[in-house]
Amino acid sequence: MVVADMPATRKADRVVTISSVLAVSAVALGMVLTPGPNMMYLVSRSITQGRRAGIVSLGGVALGFLIYLTATNLGLSVLFAAVPELYLAIKLAGAGYLGWLAWKTLKPGGMSVFDPQPVAPDSPGRLFTMGLLTNLLNPKAAILYVSLIPQFVRPEEGHAIVQGFLLGGVQMTVSLAVNLAIVLAAGTIAVFLARRPSWLRAQRYLMGTVLGVIAVKLATDRARPIAAGA
Repeated sequence: MVVADMPATRKADRVVTISSVLAVSAVALGMVLTPGPNMMYLVSRSITQGRRAGIVSLGGVALGFLIYLTATNLGLSVLFAAVPELYLAIKLAGAGYLGWLAWKTLKPGGMSVFDPQPVAPDSPGRLFTMGLLTNLLNPKAAILYVSLIPQFVRPEEGHAIVQGFLLGGVQMTVSLAVNLAIVLAAGTIAVFLARRPSWLRAQRYLMGTVLGVIAVKLATDRARPIAAGA
């Protein structure tokens, strides 16, 4: 009897598979390295107001991830799966926003994220709030939690909600670690590019093009949200 029960016990204790953790880590790394609203805001604030401002802003971004993670596991993905028109509306709004960012970057006289315009310093509270709002309005974050991470939840392993939170925690760890590195290095990168105008221009065109491609793919993607634990 004990021998027969051991595999089931090990299976229940496993909760999430190593393959799911590695897959989510790879997806999170690819998403965070793709230019988007979070990166643009964090880099801009880190350069214009210093690393401390970037780190405070990153705290707001982290809370935004946590809100998305909690909402998704408690039923947001189910709502979107039941009302695909709502999901489509949010996705198209996100595509439009990314397209607008691409235009601002590529238009004649457009600015690079590493060469932002001087702005008035914000208070820590406003920095945190803007980091939070930037992430909540970030279409990449919505797609990540509503459509991508639920695909790696294995209902047969049990504890679907626990799996969702654990895998979301993996994504948050990867994303926040990379964003922190970007915040700390933003000033150094900006100085490096400022001394090389052609490199700065190439960076601007590359980022604008990537943003435009993401906007088009987002607008034309026919994937539907997957309810967590379904």
